[in-house]
Amino acid sequence: MILSVASGKGGTGKTTVAVNLAISLALAGKPVLFLDCDVEEPNAHIFLKPSVEKELKVFVKVPAVDESECDFCGECSKFCAFNAMFVVRPSENMRGKVLIFNELCHGCGGCMLVCPRNAISERNREVGIVKRGRATVPVAEGVSVANIEIVFGELRLGEPSPVPVVRAVKDALKSPSIVVIDAPPGTSCPVVHSVFGSDYCILVSEPTPFGRHDLKLMVDVLRDLKIPFGVVLNRSGVVSTEKSQIHEYCEREDIEILLEIPHERRIAELYANGIPFVLEMREWQPKFNEMFEKICERLRNS
Repeated sequence: MILSVASGKGGTGKTTVAVNLAISLALAGKPVLFLDCDVEEPNAHIFLKPSVEKELKVFVKVPAVDESECDFCGECSKFCAFNAMFVVRPSENMRGKVLIFNELCHGCGGCMLVCPRNAISERNREVGIVKRGRATVPVAEGVSVANIEIVFGELRLGEPSPVPVVRAVKDALKSPSIVVIDAPPGTSCPVVHSVFGSDYCILVSEPTPFGRHDLKLMVDVLRDLKIPFGVVLNRSGVVSTEKSQIHEYCEREDIEILLEIPHERRIAELYANGIPFVLEMREWQPKFNEMFEKICERLRNS
């Protein structure tokens, strides 16, 4: 089963829910694969503290022009819809030049196909790295179990698109384990690539006006993708009026609230120290497992 955890905005507690769910499932004896697709700001490894066993560089294809073969006709520049190539035609005082803006290139290879002189080839450009390891989850003092495999990506600083690194992280999906995907915040392309193919998506929201507004945006995305979903309400009780409005919205839209995590100082303190709260507040482990079983039941009956 593939479970993605997403939210319409950052800071709602998406990673908190994803990490505590993964740990609760692992402590119940289930094999878990955790994919952190928030490659611009991956932070699940801070809580899971895995030992990294393997690193893989991520590359994209960009054009390389052999100017000794190029006649600077400009066909490549005309074809490129993203303006990643600009051709300077030769003149009496200037030799021809092809300018390539790698950050704008989408790697489609079309410029290579339309070049009449076969002067364009492709080369690899590194855009990030994917790390794979295993997290050791403590069961009791002095006792541990290592059954959470974690894969997370890191986008290179200054790269405009995280999608190639997200795809590289999701290449690890060929696994019999229960997969928990921590998606990026928002509703843009990286989020769509992260949640696509999920059996179920857990939407994490908070009782604030921004949380309610962006929850609606993410609901629209998932309905377009035809992915079933439910809501986890984090920091429940912080603003009672907003909480009731979120409940009203979910009731009106026939959206199930799977779990409510209260606005408690102890949970915030553990988070600030990089400790998943289910490890210290053991009463929450069965609650996350019950949520998982509830999701399984919904999928069986759908």
